[in-house]
Amino acid sequence: MPNYRRAKAAGATWFFMVNLLERHGNTLLVDEIRLLKDCIARVHRAYPFAIDAWVV
Repeated sequence: MPNYRRAKAAGATWFFMVNLLERHGNTLLVDEIRLLKDCIARVHRAYPFAIDAWVV
């Protein structure tokens, strides 16, 4: 895994992308959207953040 350098700036904006190895015909993210939302909610409770945009 790459060794990313992250700035510790208050109020910073972050962009990240999740990609599946086999994207064509794969509905995993759509099928498991409830699990994805639950995981994000759990992290949000521990580390508050805002999501400005979201695309699945």
